[in-house]
Amino acid sequence: MPTANPAAVSFLQNRRSRPAKTMTLPVPSADQVIEILTGALRVPDHGKLEPWRFVVIQGAAMARLADLAEARAKVLGYDSEKIGKGRGQFDLGLLAVVVISSPKPHEKVPQIEQVLSAGAVCLGILNAAEAAGWGANWLSGWPSHERGFVEAAFGLTPKETVAGIVHIATQTNLGPDRPRPDLTKLIDWQNV
Repeated sequence: MPTANPAAVSFLQNRRSRPAKTMTLPVPSADQVIEILTGALRVPDHGKLEPWRFVVIQGAAMARLADLAEARAKVLGYDSEKIGKGRGQFDLGLLAVVVISSPKPHEKVPQIEQVLSAGAVCLGILNAAEAAGWGANWLSGWPSHERGFVEAAFGLTPKETVAGIVHIATQTNLGPDRPRPDLTKLIDWQNV
């Protein structure tokens, strides 16, 4: 019988994202961000390709990105609601880690596995940040997927994409939990 880690199981079964709009100062220090990322990198990485990289944003960088999101939205002809949503996470953001999916050419490791590894890093950041006592929220929004924005904001190459933007700060008000999936409707047990 394997040895269980009840505290870890309980943490994983009860973890939840903290709404970024409810976060406040302080934010993790650079050393604490490194500690969070060190834990987050314990993800599947077939071929040890490290198909991801990070951009940590805070302070004046948040304001610059909010302005850039608004400028891109206006160029694209977006309405005021979409402009507000695009700049909103940066207007309210205090510290965020942008996870860049950066697949490497490899004959044995499909690109999809590398992209999924970047997604696993996003979840790893959420878990590591929350385990360290911080609030964390994985956000995207249209700026994360708009080429003009991501190339200007984060220096993406044509083969890179934003896997996620994970906001990390001090949690102030958790609020009610959202309904969770009914697992019985999602499992197909195949024993034969």
